[in-house]
Amino acid sequence: MLRTVLRRLGAAGAVCVVAACGPSTADPADRSAGEAVPSTAEATGTPTTRKLPATGGAGYSASLSARLVTTDALPSGFTVDIATVVGPDAGWQRPGPEVPCADMIPLLSAKRLTGTPSAMAAATVSSAEGPDYPWVANEVLRTYADDGARGAMADLRTFIGRCPAVASPGQDGDSYRFAVVPGPRLGDESMRVDSSTTSGSITLAWDSILVRIGTTLVVVHEQGNEPGGDDHLPRLAEAALRSYQTTGP
Repeated sequence: MLRTVLRRLGAAGAVCVVAACGPSTADPADRSAGEAVPSTAEATGTPTTRKLPATGGAGYSASLSARLVTTDALPSGFTVDIATVVGPDAGWQRPGPEVPCADMIPLLSAKRLTGTPSAMAAATVSSAEGPDYPWVANEVLRTYADDGARGAMADLRTFIGRCPAVASPGQDGDSYRFAVVPGPRLGDESMRVDSSTTSGSITLAWDSILVRIGTTLVVVHEQGNEPGGDDHLPRLAEAALRSYQTTGP
């Protein structure tokens, strides 16, 4: 029962992980809202056109959103929903040794990162496969005007080394585990983070792959899937990176 509830919550609220969480700096080079933007996210580089959301709230970057993965780059049955409000990251203030690991769960899971991006864009990517619920993930793009992308990845490794296992801050007995594990070698630098939540006999995975290309981070997160059922995640990371690389300078 808990597995079904959490998976459905992930499907319904995945964009809210990175959206509607507060303001962020928008890209000053944004295109007009609702403009049809060419995308070359397919492996062949064949241009396609998609309509970006007509309106955007705080932090919405149309030009960066145009570089998110498209359904053309994914297997049949996948959908991509672009977030129109993108929340800020944690900022340059890094948690000190006195901060409890339980307060760092968003940072440990790579849902939030240190540093201050100049622009962010996000989307929910889901597959309708499965009898009860879809496979759901997020893609988040972060561009930096400085060395923030490299610093965010270094900080994440440090945090996980400090807090590989965390008890839930509540009284429910749940626990979290985090580890940097081998993953695909992509971009200038990449890392895979395995995150899991255990409640009683049920364990759900919230794994992530982060790819740095220059001063940009391409990050994909799966949302509450069963451990071992993450075959889509490396393919999504590769497709997201390819889309970013082929839709801009």
